[in-house]
Amino acid sequence: MLRATLATLASMGAAMSAQAQNLPADELARRAIERRAVEAAIWGMPAVNTDLMRQEMLTKTAGKVNQVIYWGRPLDWRNQTLTPNPDVIYFMVFFDTKEVGPVVLEIPPGDASASLTGNIMTEWQVALEDVGLLGIDRGAGGKFVIVPPDYKGTVPTGYTALSSDTYGAYALLRSNMKSHGDADVAASIAYGKRVKVYPLSAAANPPETIFTDVKDITYDSTIRYNASFFTNLNRIVQNEPWIERDRAMIDQLRTIGIEKGKPFEPSEATQRILTAAIDEAKAILEQRYDAGFPPFFANSHWTYPTLQEAIEGQGTGYAEHDKYAVDARALLYTYGYISIKRPGTAQFYLISIRDKDGEGFDGGKTYRLRVPTNAPVQQYWSVTAYDRETHALIKNMDRASRASNAAEIQKNADGSVDIYFGPKAPAGKEANLVPTDPQRGFELMFRVYGPKKEFFDKVWTLPDVEKVAVQ
Repeated sequence: MLRATLATLASMGAAMSAQAQNLPADELARRAIERRAVEAAIWGMPAVNTDLMRQEMLTKTAGKVNQVIYWGRPLDWRNQTLTPNPDVIYFMVFFDTKEVGPVVLEIPPGDASASLTGNIMTEWQVALEDVGLLGIDRGAGGKFVIVPPDYKGTVPTGYTALSSDTYGAYALLRSNMKSHGDADVAASIAYGKRVKVYPLSAAANPPETIFTDVKDITYDSTIRYNASFFTNLNRIVQNEPWIERDRAMIDQLRTIGIEKGKPFEPSEATQRILTAAIDEAKAILEQRYDAGFPPFFANSHWTYPTLQEAIEGQGTGYAEHDKYAVDARALLYTYGYISIKRPGTAQFYLISIRDKDGEGFDGGKTYRLRVPTNAPVQQYWSVTAYDRETHALIKNMDRASRASNAAEIQKNADGSVDIYFGPKAPAGKEANLVPTDPQRGFELMFRVYGPKKEFFDKVWTLPDVEKVAVQ
């Protein structure tokens, strides 16, 4: 039986080999382009993710590199970045050190009344540092210098050098709010505007930092699963130096028409191949996302936010040379952005894509999450609903989340909080509702800012979300 099976397999292999050898040259070329384009899309996902955010700033707003854009109110659905946090004020800086050299990001001192939670990353979203109240400065503030890869100078005393292997980089700075009240929002914005950005060469007399409010812009950096993905990828290749660990991609990309110093001008036929390739890459990554991540609590549908190998790799710059989590990294940047140098210190995330019964969330049904009392957090917790397909805030909803720092949240007699998701809340529970689109699926992210040891020891557990009937 075994011999017969092996013989059959050998025969099939020989037939396939003969078939491949008889393929015309144009078909072999088509297959090579498509195969390598699929791998290029998976490899390039984090950098394309960054470029999409930068291009939205450059093409839709008055903001420029080495300036600050911010959202002058808690985020609403117009912010179509991937799984953002609607319970803080967002400030973003996109750095470009190629022409001006090192750039300083100055973080103001913070305390319990006003603080930032910030992350600084390379173009490939590898963590450079965490800053703010629970970051490396522990609220003392500081002057952090993004140092380009070819810089030969020194960084003066009093500045913290962050050596980047790319010219481009960015920072996401979340200005924490005490509540969503107008006065607290205004205070959060005012504190965030104490951030400064300037070239190190101008440190003796820094120019005034320019802030641009983009709150009314439809700012869409969701991944484009079409041939334009490769235009973004080409821009990265042209603008950035090759990182040693990625040099094996040089010929792979040349096969699909991307080569440093040369224009990317795919023919119509090649564009069709690239479209098929990005469709395949999307299907691969979506299948992996739908399979879910390891549960955070025992027998729970609340999972870790991504695969551990991606967290470790992006946080350490792939310091362990025997590992390079390209697949896990790609998956992460289909639904999120940033990386964290020290996960679990300033913030931590949990994801749920299924209810207590193991079914996907349906925007036409109503669900309840009961958050137990005494959540082990130093700052606050929040839970946000996102569109299941785009991983962005659900469009046309009047709010996207509920958080423990929202004054209007209703508590149960024992101090627990019931949060509802769906088109309609139970009578009298409207303040605790996160509305959803009845025509679309959704997913959830639970955030803890300033998680305590008890959170990771799991002496406090978050129950699964369950369906409820609403009259």
